[in-house]
Amino acid sequence: MKRPCRLRTLASAVLVLILLPLILFACRGEPSGPAVEFTVPPGASFAQVTDTLVARDLIPNRTLFRALVRLRGDDRNLQAGRYQVPEDIGMAALLDHLVEGRMVTVPMTIPEGFTLRQMAPRIGQVAEVEADQVRAFLDEHGDAEEWGVPGPGLEGYLFPDTYHFAPGLPLESVIQTMVQRYKSLWSEERRARAQALEMTEREVMTLASIVQGEARQVTEMPRISGVFHNRLRIGYLLQADPTVQYALGERRSRLLYADIDSVADHPYNTYTQPGLPPGPIGAAGEAALDAALHPEDTDYLYFVARPDGSHIFTESLADHNRARVEARREWNQLQGSAGAGTQHRNED
Repeated sequence: MKRPCRLRTLASAVLVLILLPLILFACRGEPSGPAVEFTVPPGASFAQVTDTLVARDLIPNRTLFRALVRLRGDDRNLQAGRYQVPEDIGMAALLDHLVEGRMVTVPMTIPEGFTLRQMAPRIGQVAEVEADQVRAFLDEHGDAEEWGVPGPGLEGYLFPDTYHFAPGLPLESVIQTMVQRYKSLWSEERRARAQALEMTEREVMTLASIVQGEARQVTEMPRISGVFHNRLRIGYLLQADPTVQYALGERRSRLLYADIDSVADHPYNTYTQPGLPPGPIGAAGEAALDAALHPEDTDYLYFVARPDGSHIFTESLADHNRARVEARREWNQLQGSAGAGTQHRNED
């Protein structure tokens, strides 16, 4: 009973030895031809993949390709996806692409500070769905426990970065990748630091998102964080403009006192609600996270924005009021005197 099996094994080995010179010849050379695109569907058999490659004229001989794949033991290692390769790529390099999953990818950049609503169109382009579908998915499947994040939802836990995704990747996979990227930031050292500050992960990320929203210069982040840490410690309202903008549902270049009053009872309005808001107001970057964990040791309690993106930091309300006058003068010089009488928070 075992003899036929041995004969078949011997025959296969002899066939490989015979075809090996031809395989090596077919694999040689540097590819330089026009690009050919093809797709390996999920669950496709090796025979189906081979048929696709033959149809695209990417392999010179079906038998040679099968022999190469068997010789390398990769017949079950081919990854599904969309590929783009030179037409003269050669069988070995082609097989490398298929085994390593060197698929066509599209870049997706999520800037620091983006909210889920702002991310939706970019995520939709990758997943090849409309932004409304992304928002609906996040509303329906945004439970923090489902994704293993502190919550209260997914806001602030899709890390801002440049990703490279295969086009048409399922929406859930895109979200999962971004969540995992966020989770990778939380090293043992950062967790220990949060514990030393007696802050939860959610509190750290909430503060980091506010620092991200306030800062225009990365070098100022630790100082801005220090101001907020000081205010939290002595029980002052944070009075952070980005939280009001989040409550309003949109970013505004000029925040009016009327805007603050319009959302007076909103839990994210830090002009009226004490302490930190319920959760992050956007996606904080790594620098903002580290600033929240390592605030500058300072006595500052106030800061006011200047037109160049920097801030004037002060310790007392009297000094802060003088800084507001100075900052307003700079804003008016930049914008003209037409808006001098309008009360803007970012100028006051």
